[in-house]
Amino acid sequence: MKIENYQSILRKYWGYESFRGIQQDIIESIGSGHDTLGLMPTGGGKSITFQVPAMAKYGVCIVITPLIALMNDQVQGLRRRGIKATAVNSGMSHSDIVTALENCVLGDYKFLYISPERIGTELFQAKLRHMRVSFITVDEAHCISQWGYDFRPSYTRISEIREIVPNAPVLALTASATPEVVEDIQTQLHFRDGSNVCRMSFERKNLTYIVRRTEDKMKEMVHILRSLQGSAIVYTRNRQQTQELAEYLISEGISATNYHAGLPQVKKDERQQAWQRDRYRVMVATNAFGMGIDKPNVRLVLHYEIPDSPEAYFQEAGRAGRDGLQAYAVLLYDDKDCKQLLKRVGETYPEPDYIRRVYEDMCCYLEMAIGDGQNVVRQFNLQEFCYKFHHFPIQAHSALILLDKTGLIQYTEDEEVTSRLMFTLNRDELYHLRQRPEKQERIIHTLLRKYSGIFIEFVYIDEYAIAQETGVEYNDVYLSLKEMAHDGIIQYVPRKRTNYITFLSRRVDTDEIIFPPYIYADRRKQYERRILSMIQYVTDRDQCHSRFLLSYFGEHDIQNCGKCDICRENKSPDKEETEAIRTHFLKQLQNGPLAPKDVDYTGFNRNTYISVITSMSRREEILLDANQRFILPPD
Repeated sequence: MKIENYQSILRKYWGYESFRGIQQDIIESIGSGHDTLGLMPTGGGKSITFQVPAMAKYGVCIVITPLIALMNDQVQGLRRRGIKATAVNSGMSHSDIVTALENCVLGDYKFLYISPERIGTELFQAKLRHMRVSFITVDEAHCISQWGYDFRPSYTRISEIREIVPNAPVLALTASATPEVVEDIQTQLHFRDGSNVCRMSFERKNLTYIVRRTEDKMKEMVHILRSLQGSAIVYTRNRQQTQELAEYLISEGISATNYHAGLPQVKKDERQQAWQRDRYRVMVATNAFGMGIDKPNVRLVLHYEIPDSPEAYFQEAGRAGRDGLQAYAVLLYDDKDCKQLLKRVGETYPEPDYIRRVYEDMCCYLEMAIGDGQNVVRQFNLQEFCYKFHHFPIQAHSALILLDKTGLIQYTEDEEVTSRLMFTLNRDELYHLRQRPEKQERIIHTLLRKYSGIFIEFVYIDEYAIAQETGVEYNDVYLSLKEMAHDGIIQYVPRKRTNYITFLSRRVDTDEIIFPPYIYADRRKQYERRILSMIQYVTDRDQCHSRFLLSYFGEHDIQNCGKCDICRENKSPDKEETEAIRTHFLKQLQNGPLAPKDVDYTGFNRNTYISVITSMSRREEILLDANQRFILPPD
């Protein structure tokens, strides 16, 4: 297809006149049927690279992404443009999943968004055999690589669906991949001859990187937020600290809220929407926040602690300035942070004997005998387990993740179990009820219309969908259902978050547990290298921050950014700046002797100011008195 046809689609549905960056290269490659890997920085316009060619081709484009928020946002955005799109993820009921998949088989749907966990199910693969697939898009493609910082085993099953639809090419997209990961992505996705890698520099010219060492992070955070205007994200690793920092900012007159994975879904949605609509200026969050969030006017991303990999830092920092305007990525650290970061190696990859002990204790906790357990699923309370068997939660959690990778178990964390509901009354009794509150009447009518079999057995429901159809607020839907359950009209089991252990094989003796290098030793070394790279990033005072990060991702023919704190420290002041500092300092000395700690640097770069003072001292334009204070020389 000619590029003019793609541009026509872009203009018709998205209102843009032309493509930017490497969008056109990717579109022409996948549009011609070539397996394609697109390397684009955050905010580079990844969605256009698969949405436009999918509109030009017959069939449905399958988009594999781990980001449910992104799925929902993009599906709604496509529908607003008059494009048929749907999504399948673990939060949906079985009937809704079947409906979505059948629509893609029978209808003229152009996009099917699906989570990686769903692609290996029998239901999806059975329906896939009857779909006309234009091509497969793999978002966050670094997750498929054993060397990627966010490796997810579920991604490795993508090769299975390539066998089901062998004629469908694959488009893989990522915003953070080292050369090693780039090569592994192509191997894991079984790229065919004639494939293309389209690279766009990860450089963000509008984003200034700053690393600041401080002994008082809270005050420094407030100082930075007061120095800059606009929306901001503050990242911290600790869930409790998100609340503490948000409360501190509020006490300092800065509007803020917090976000982490442990919050109820309704709270997460409310806070995310409020922040996106600028009702809060600052979102204080763990790394659970931000993936798939499209807020282009974030002016500052501040890291309260050092992330454990350059990839994670680059992704999170890259959420600032997606509108192309000036933005800042600031990382705060103190002397303890580097030591704490090194401790994470042992916490994330505990010794093999410890992992074996966690396996044995877990089996005892779940009352699983040796030789039993294959395909058994059990709820698992990590806090209770650690209390009973005297484990530290962080190390025990890491051990369970590594046991998951061995294939012995599947450890599902914080899975949100969908709400369930069944009518206790039969239809006749329901119709003869005395008049109920109007909101309850509307909810009952929606339940009867939307869900079949609801008088016979529990069915999965979606309070958000009910709220949308009835026009009742989500919280009122929840409260109304609770009231009806109290009155004996329904049985209602609200959604909850819980962990699960699935035994993929029988329980074995701990001597039989083997950790291949690609699961343990190799990945531990890789993790340690990433942490050492982050320590070097914050402590190296010679190399430009932007240049350091770009070199890490394999870009070497690049210039210093000229804007980060390193570049500013190392830049020789020009004559105009030198004279301005000299005049400013001499004016201070006119009031008498001045101790170095009392020098006012306001409006100037501190290191440049010190450099000018040093030069003035060498030329004896200024002197030091007996008390080591600056003075003017005698006339």
